[in-house]
Amino acid sequence: MNFLAHILLSGENEGVMMGNYVGDFIKGRLSKEKTATWNPDYVVGLKLHRFIDSFTDTHPEVSEAKDVAAVTQGKLAGIVMDIYFDYFLAKNFEHYHKEPLFIYAHRMYSVIERNQHLIPETMVPMVRSMIRQDWLNTYATLDGIDTTFKRLSRRAEFLVPISAAVSDLRANEAFYYTKFLSFFPELRRQAGQFIAENAA
Repeated sequence: MNFLAHILLSGENEGVMMGNYVGDFIKGRLSKEKTATWNPDYVVGLKLHRFIDSFTDTHPEVSEAKDVAAVTQGKLAGIVMDIYFDYFLAKNFEHYHKEPLFIYAHRMYSVIERNQHLIPETMVPMVRSMIRQDWLNTYATLDGIDTTFKRLSRRAEFLVPISAAVSDLRANEAFYYTKFLSFFPELRRQAGQFIAENAA
């Protein structure tokens, strides 16, 4: 899943949310020795991020969706699918949260800015761009997703093909949406259960 889903699946605890938000930028094992002085909620969020990624990567509905995306995106299908699913979440956000996406997104930006001390240094430039360009709200439209893919394609040479991924989304949107509808509620239940069982 991409940024919007990771944040939403964290609930309202800021420590958990920040850990889940920065999860891709914290590498290595989360041993007790390594995390002994870290905020316990933040550690729960980091572990939640890894749980979400593992659950998503092994889910049969997601695998079927990635197989279709792989026809045009090859090994990038997993990255593409994460962004497709954020598009469906953003586009239909009223079904998943009581706040409109615009209000929720800007409240989350405030949470992120308030907790800058928890953001790895290597992630800071991306976070600044995310807030300045309002990425979370841009996920709600195909034009916004197209911009997201083009931005991502400039990060590394192997990502160049992803610049055209919106064409696949346009062609197969109905199919991918059925997969999202089957998968996301289950992921949300599992994430909530993970937080309840691991809360500090």
